[in-house]
Amino acid sequence: MSSYSPAETAEKSGFSIDTLRYYEKIGLLSGIARNASGRRVFSDDDLQWLGMLRCLRGTGMPIAEMLRYSELARGGGETLQERLDLLQEHDRRVEEQIATLRAQQRQIKVKIGFYREVSVACEAAPAPA
Repeated sequence: MSSYSPAETAEKSGFSIDTLRYYEKIGLLSGIARNASGRRVFSDDDLQWLGMLRCLRGTGMPIAEMLRYSELARGGGETLQERLDLLQEHDRRVEEQIATLRAQQRQIKVKIGFYREVSVACEAAPAPA
């Protein structure tokens, strides 16, 4: 298993070093190993977990809910149903966001079409004498 410095982990995960520290402080990252000099050392498993956190955060899950999910994940098999329920509810919200964005995109495309038509009409109009 590989190990990574905080800087390497930040680069690989897309999180800043400050965010990594913050996530560790609030409990989203737990059990981060330390080397002999006391510096944090991240593992492949940590990077995988950070990937999940990136996904949840990127899809709009609030930090409090991410904390609940991480607590449940540390709870082992007994919390499987709760984790499933939490992720299904989040997935439902993501679907709603996607539907809203699609509707907004359709409105933008209508406006783009309007401006294209106006632009073509202006180009085709004879120049004033």
